[in-house]
Amino acid sequence: MAVQEFFVMGTFFLLTLSLQHRSRDSHGCSEANIRSESMKSDEHRSYPCTYKGCNGKELLPVLCPYCKKQFCLRHRHQSDHECEKLDTPKPRMAATQKLVKDIIDSKKEEAVRSKRRKGAKNSETAAKVALMKLKMHACGDKSLPQTERIYFQVFLPKGSKEKSKPMFFCSKWSIGKVVDFAACLADLKNDNNKSTAKKLRLCHTASGEALPLDHTLATWLSNQECPLYNGGNIILEYLDNEDQFIEDTHSYLE
Repeated sequence: MAVQEFFVMGTFFLLTLSLQHRSRDSHGCSEANIRSESMKSDEHRSYPCTYKGCNGKELLPVLCPYCKKQFCLRHRHQSDHECEKLDTPKPRMAATQKLVKDIIDSKKEEAVRSKRRKGAKNSETAAKVALMKLKMHACGDKSLPQTERIYFQVFLPKGSKEKSKPMFFCSKWSIGKVVDFAACLADLKNDNNKSTAKKLRLCHTASGEALPLDHTLATWLSNQECPLYNGGNIILEYLDNEDQFIEDTHSYLE
C-alpha cells in the first residue's frame, strides 16, 4: 500500500492506494484529467475575426473598444471593420468643410491664373524683342512662306551638346511634326515611334506642360490662358510615357 498526498483547489488530500494503482494514470486521477483538459483547451483556443468575409484568427483576443466585437489585427481599427460606433461627420459639417475647401481651391486657382497672366505678359514682351534676332539666325525649312513661319529659341534636352538652338516652323504643323523636325535640326535621337522608349516632347516654358502631339502649333499660339509666342522660348525633353510635365523649367533657361 502507498499513501499519496494531493493538492486540489487549495485543499490537501491523502489517499491510500495499492502499489498497483499508485500512479495517476492507473487510478484515473481527477486532478490529472483536469490539467490535461485545461492544456488541450489552451493549445487549440483561437479568436476568430467577426468582420464579414474574413477568416482571420488571433491567439489572443483583439476587441474593438467601441463595438466590443472580436477582430483580427488587420481589421482592428474602426475604419477597417466599418465599426457601427464609428462617428461620421454630420451632413451640415461636411457641407461646411466642402465649402471651405472650394473657397481655398478657388483662391489657389486664381493665384495660378494671375501668375500665368503676369508671366505671359512678360513672355510676350520678351518674345517681341527676341524675334528680330531669331529671324537672323534661326534654321528651318527655307521653302516655308514668311507669313507661316513661327520662330522659337528651342532649349534642348539636358545633356545635349548645345543648350539651345534658334529654329522656325510652320504654324500649320502639328506638335508631333514640330518635334520630329526639331530633332532633325538638332541631331537628337527620336524614338517616338517606339512604344517602350522615352518620348521626345515639346514643353511649355511657363507651365512645364508637354504639349499634345496632335495639337497644331497655331492652336497654342492662340491659346488664351497660356499661349506660345512667336519669338519665344520652348523646351525639348525626353519624358516617360506617363509623364506630362517637366518640373523645373527654369533650369533649362538659366
